[in-house]
Amino acid sequence: MAAGPAAGDPATIIAFPRQGPLQVGFDRIELQKILDLYGRMVAAGQWRDYAMNFAADAASFSAYRRTSERPQALIEKRPALRNRQGMWTLFGEHGQVLRRGHELPGVLAPVERRLLKLVAD
Repeated sequence: MAAGPAAGDPATIIAFPRQGPLQVGFDRIELQKILDLYGRMVAAGQWRDYAMNFAADAASFSAYRRTSERPQALIEKRPALRNRQGMWTLFGEHGQVLRRGHELPGVLAPVERRLLKLVAD
């Protein structure tokens, strides 16, 4: 019988399995940009409520005109798409993709333009 290292032997090295992050989130600068836009939309009377969702593969920010409705805008961060079409996506009220991109300010541009039109009226 061959003698091998025993599990309790102090010379045995056991590698722990590597795990990715348990959930995706927004960093401080990203959240600041999103909440700044949210505050301006609230001041314009367009949005009244928001929700954030953090999952293993994506983080999302939903903005609502009224609490009981579908979100008027949904901003999603999906890092797995970073090297493809970009990790940021802006969805409209009916689930249509309004903009995808690698940079958050570019993805938020359609909502920013709508805010400028509201002020101009």
